[in-house]
Amino acid sequence: MGVRIIVDSGSDMEAVYAAAHDVTVVPLKVAFADGEYAQDVDITREEFYARLVESDEIPSTSQVPPHEFQALFDEAVAAGDDVVCVCLSSKLSGTCDSARLAAAAHPGRVFVVDSLNATVGERVVAERAIALRDAGASAADIAAQLEREREEVCLVAVLDTLEFLKKGGRISAAVALAGGLLSIKPVIGVVDGEVTMLGKARGSKQGNNLLRQKIAESGGVDFSRPIWLGYTGLDDALLRKYVEDSRELYDAEVPEPPTTHVGSVIGTHVGPGAIAVAFFHA
Repeated sequence: MGVRIIVDSGSDMEAVYAAAHDVTVVPLKVAFADGEYAQDVDITREEFYARLVESDEIPSTSQVPPHEFQALFDEAVAAGDDVVCVCLSSKLSGTCDSARLAAAAHPGRVFVVDSLNATVGERVVAERAIALRDAGASAADIAAQLEREREEVCLVAVLDTLEFLKKGGRISAAVALAGGLLSIKPVIGVVDGEVTMLGKARGSKQGNNLLRQKIAESGGVDFSRPIWLGYTGLDDALLRKYVEDSRELYDAEVPEPPTTHVGSVIGTHVGPGAIAVAFFHA
């Protein structure tokens, strides 16, 4: 009997990486006027951002339906495996509820963990699941450990604008207005599963400074557990600048911190020009 790890694509785990670490990624979908696309299946991350920046249209996103989880859970259990399924925050998407509905058919065999996070914040929870599985933990023990440790995950991001979060209904108009001043770079986090405004900075340099400040205020980074950085848009120049400006934080432990290109579902809601850091606080 083995343990299968399943994550949704809100984690922004790449297909090649997932295959190498024996993880199944279930895609959420993004819809433009001409149809719906499964993230990383029907549309690449580069294609998505090229389309986003060239169009006045802001696409919509949709959760994973229960039947897609059901098929994966049924197959795993039939093969004699247990399952740990890590999902996008239930306060941001109905995907976790879909997984729970499907898991109800397999009590004691399929364990659904609400990451209470998104993008690289969800990913570090999934990465922790991989480490625990590889250390020989059972599915039940992995799920219990993740539900304890998810409270220690910090996701901090600098955005170019709050407009996408507002239009997608992930923040209120009042919060968007507070961060919408000229040249202001909003700094956000995910707190208790919801997007929260942490501060405002004038320009990218001050944004990076505030990002480092918020990381320090969290208690610092526990480098013994996963850390991931992410960026949105068509290039990673802003992320590379942040890493260069933050050498004192990373060099001693991870001179080249792992980074990912944030995918279409999260990119729809934050827009291009964002950078994010997710880690377990010390």
